[in-house]
Formats: sequence, structure tokens, C-alpha cells
Amino acid sequence: MSVGYLGFVLLLWFPGVLHAHNETQNCTASSPSGGYVVPEQKTYLHETTLTYACDNGFKPAVEGWWATSICQNGKWSPKPQCIDEKACVPLTIPNGNYDASTNGWYGERDKIRVKCDEGYKHKDRDTTAQCINGTWSSVPICERSTESCGDPPKIPHAVIIGKGYQEVFAASSKLQYNCKDGYSAEGAETKEIFCISGNWTEGLTCKVGSGGGHTTSAGSGIQPAGGDRRPDTGHGRSTEGGTGGGHTTSAGSGIQPAGGGSSTGHGGATGGGTDANCGDYPSVPNGDVVQVSGTSLKYQCNGFYTLEGPDIVMCQSNGKWTEPPSCKAAFCVIDPAQTTMADVIISAVEYVKEGQKKYIPCTWNYVSRRVRCINGRIAYTNCCSRIHHYNQRCPEEGGLD
Repeated sequence: MSVGYLGFVLLLWFPGVLHAHNETQNCTASSPSGGYVVPEQKTYLHETTLTYACDNGFKPAVEGWWATSICQNGKWSPKPQCIDEKACVPLTIPNGNYDASTNGWYGERDKIRVKCDEGYKHKDRDTTAQCINGTWSSVPICERSTESCGDPPKIPHAVIIGKGYQEVFAASSKLQYNCKDGYSAEGAETKEIFCISGNWTEGLTCKVGSGGGHTTSAGSGIQPAGGDRRPDTGHGRSTEGGTGGGHTTSAGSGIQPAGGGSSTGHGGATGGGTDANCGDYPSVPNGDVVQVSGTSLKYQCNGFYTLEGPDIVMCQSNGKWTEPPSCKAAFCVIDPAQTTMADVIISAVEYVKEGQKKYIPCTWNYVSRRVRCINGRIAYTNCCSRIHHYNQRCPEEGGLD
């Protein structure tokens, strides 16, 4: 008997096998105990959406007073379920996790202990939440640790190996780079960087394998957390967590984001220059050339700007420079003549770097408004106290200027 004939016979014997394999299954009625469903019928087709609600004294095991469930190949997802109104549904903890309940909900007085993801820590050291009368009390918050690091430095002609992309890296994290084909690492084939106190250590330099003289550097040593490669200029400003008892953090004392404060402390060229083959260095407004290596230039932005594009510019064999980067404004302005904040003392225009927090004194003693620059806009609190033993501690920034 040929193989083809045998296959034909098997199909005749078991005609329902292939049909059953591809057929989806319907769902049976599933009215939750203590609740009711709409529409109510005996069976439901695959992918039918069912709506249900609960009787007095009960609530769905999800957020809201009504809920939905979908028939997925014979099973309801999620399972329609009504629970005691004093029970709690699962919490969503950004950048954190906890042990899930086996039945999908938590009873009155149940507690959960939250563990923050790597690179995050518990705000105010709160680690637990308790279910009280149907709601969670004192929900823990996982905030980014000051010891963690942001994006690792982008090194020309190199990639990070063995690690996928992530926004935050815990303290002591280690990453390894490899140069692309045609380039080699000076001194070693691979090199590691480490996250130390919120900064990445210096990365490798990838050099062209042949032709010599074309080098690209990872940068000027330590990259501040969050990707801003320029150290804070520090002209007399007091940021949150600094020393001293003052409530003001004035950026008006000699700092002008549009052009001033460009000293980097890294040495090297800091202005216009000329290359024998490509001519004058490309001009980058609000940025400087901070390193010259053979026929390559390294750029860095001034303190209130962030770099967009590659920080390395190369002189090409055709006598032209590669495309230079640009420096994007990354600060907010508090103008005393235009601010919507009331009861504050501002004698001059204030500049706040993106993400930076500052305290602006209020018109009565010992209290301030905490402000923060978020996406180019100032967010601020009510007048509150920075000092622990005062009652009116500063909340999260809510108002927008």
C-alpha cells in the first residue's frame, strides 16, 4: 500500500480529527455567586463579551461596580467573580511587585509587602499596604534611587552586549561593550562600565582597525545619571538634599542658560578651531568642542542644554565634517512678573534645569514652595516646610506655572 493511499484511508477513518483540532469551543453560562450577568443565556460563542454586576454587599473582583469577561475557547477570562465589598482587588505598583493572591483578591485586614524593582527604593521606607474596608491604606511608592543610573553612554562604533534596553540600572550594575567589525578597543577587545553613585564610569574607545588616526572616545569620564553629560555648573545654587538652611535656590546669580556657564573642567579646545583638511570646526550653539583626537572632535552642551545627535564629529576624506550635534534647551524659567504662584518671594528671574527641584521661599517664615521643572513647565506645591518637625510637610508637586 502506498503512503499516499494510506493517508487517504486514515482521513476517511478519522474525518473529525482535523476538524476538531481547529474548532474553537463555546463557553457555558457563568453567573457569579452574589451577582448577575447580561446577556443571560445557556452558552456563549468564542470571543463573546459578558457583562456582570454584583448584588448589595458584594463587588466585582476588579476595579469598578460592573465588569466584563470574554469567552476564550471554552473558558471565561477573567473569571466572573463577586467578592465581599470589604475585600480589596489587586494593586498596580509602578516599578514594584508583590506576591499575588491565589484567589485573585484580598480579604479585610490582609497585608501585602511590596518589593521595588532594581534601581528603585521605597519612598519614606513604606513597604506594606493593608486592605481596610475595601480600600488599600498607605500604598507603598517605588521611586528611583539616587544611587541608580540612567541610560548608559552611547559609544560611537560600539554596542552593549548581553543586556537588553532598560531605563534604570541599579547601583553596582555592570555593562560590557564590544566594538563593531573593523574597529578595536584600545587596550582590550571588550571593556566594562559600572554604575557608581548614580554615574557610569568611563567607557572604552573604539579605533579603526586600519588606516590609523581615526579614534572615537566614550567621553569625559563620568556621565551624570539621566543622560545629561554636562556637570552642574554649581554657581551658588542649593538643590534639594544640599547643605545649608536657606530656602532659596537662585539661578540668577551669574547664570544665563542662553550662553553662559560653559566651562566644563575637562580641558581641550573650548571654542572655534581649524582642521587642515576640513577647515573651521562646525559651530554648535550653546555647545563647545571639549576634546580633539586626531581628526575627530567631541562636543558637549552648556549646563542648561542637552545634546541631541552624536557627540563625535569626524573629518571625512572628502574634506567635509560629519553632521554635528545640536544642543536642546532643558530648563524652565520662573519670571516674577508672570508667575501664577502666589505668596512667594522672587526678586529676579529663576532658571531651573529639567528634573531639578528647588525651594522658593513663601512670604511667611520657615515655609517654601517646592518647584520642579517637568518637560519645560514648572510644577509646584503649596507653601510647606522642608523641615521634619514642622507639621506641613511638602507634598508632591501639583500646580503648574
